[in-house]
Amino acid sequence: MSGVRSALRLIDAALAPEPLNAQTVTLNAPKADVQWLDLALQLCSASVLTGWGLLVLFLLAGDGIRMSALRAGDWFRGAGLAALIGVPGLVFYLGAVHVGFSRQVVPTTLDAVWWQAPVLLVWSFANAFAEETVVVFWLVTRLRQLGWSTPAVIGASALLRGSYHLYQGFSAGLGNIVMGIVFAWFFTRTRRVWPLIVAHFAIDAVAFVGYSTLVEPLGLAGLFGS
Repeated sequence: MSGVRSALRLIDAALAPEPLNAQTVTLNAPKADVQWLDLALQLCSASVLTGWGLLVLFLLAGDGIRMSALRAGDWFRGAGLAALIGVPGLVFYLGAVHVGFSRQVVPTTLDAVWWQAPVLLVWSFANAFAEETVVVFWLVTRLRQLGWSTPAVIGASALLRGSYHLYQGFSAGLGNIVMGIVFAWFFTRTRRVWPLIVAHFAIDAVAFVGYSTLVEPLGLAGLFGS
């Protein structure tokens, strides 16, 4: 349903009087006006997201399927995947905003308080852990058990990933489909999830923390369409 809801939000945005590239969407917004309450709500929400990933690991473990432990090489593979996806993805996003195929994505509007960066890192991990365990590890495993071919499995995983990012714009859906193809293909070849989590975490952490500590304070947000 996340994909359907995201698609409906994109349709609503596309039908609005102002063009897509004149609209903004915020990824990490305050949840309360009181700082300590906002911090508590941020951590609770991130914990729920992480919990979905833990639930998937529990369900797969019941069938004797366990995620391999984190290894040193996973950090290097993850960094490589992050660069492969992140750098072209940023260029694609900037081009899409310029031609009107994407909304302006604001990584965070959290207050500049001491816990801002740590919470953004927590969100980066929660997003990465939940998405890669559910959309890749669980979905690919279950579809293979149902007898789906490798191309079909990769396509299904990629389309699901792209669908629930559509609220950001057409380009976000397409870009995440490409990311989904690469990540699902990598998993079918290596059966390793941690490099995907590391890569996803790195992409989000650079976007979230980099925006809050460099882009916004230096007044460079306009360069990124926000």
